[in-house]
Amino acid sequence: MNRKLRTIDLTLAGMFVALMAIGANITTFVPFMVVGGVPITLQTFFAILAGAILGSRIGAISMTVYALVGLVGVPVFARFGAGLSTIISPTFGFIVSFIFTAYITGKLVEKHKSVKVYIFAALVGMIVNYVVGTNWMYAAYKFWAAAPEGFTYKMAWAWMVVPLPKDIILAVCAGVMAHRLEKSVLSKSTFRNLNRAA
Repeated sequence: MNRKLRTIDLTLAGMFVALMAIGANITTFVPFMVVGGVPITLQTFFAILAGAILGSRIGAISMTVYALVGLVGVPVFARFGAGLSTIISPTFGFIVSFIFTAYITGKLVEKHKSVKVYIFAALVGMIVNYVVGTNWMYAAYKFWAAAPEGFTYKMAWAWMVVPLPKDIILAVCAGVMAHRLEKSVLSKSTFRNLNRAA
């Protein structure tokens, strides 16, 4: 059942917007997290956590706000990117995917609270991130961006091999972390109790 957003919902959503901005630009603080010129971000990790901790609705809202904040010009995207021009960027699909990642992850854990379900949901969320983001990237290079010579669909997926091990590990960590928070803190919190009552 739909309900109005409460102050605590907005606060937690805002917190994850800030975490996404930090995660997108983590290499600014730890420059060694650049592999082959590709910055290693924590955006997928925080998008998964948003869904697992906040639930599908608030998690998706937080990721939508993150995208909108960047589009209006606040430099919260990777490499401090921002502005409407990022829509035509080949990597903008990954930003869009965070909304679906948070929503689907949240949906999967809302009724089943075992650690296996949390890890499974986190991995599914990561897969959603890759599928949406990589297909957007392929379409961008094929239809409106300057594609590298010999660019193919297989090449687009080959590029994703570099961050894949990191994202698998972080997805599992996000699932475990969210489950522990649920059992130790969140299940007893005002946020969860109000959600059940709503």
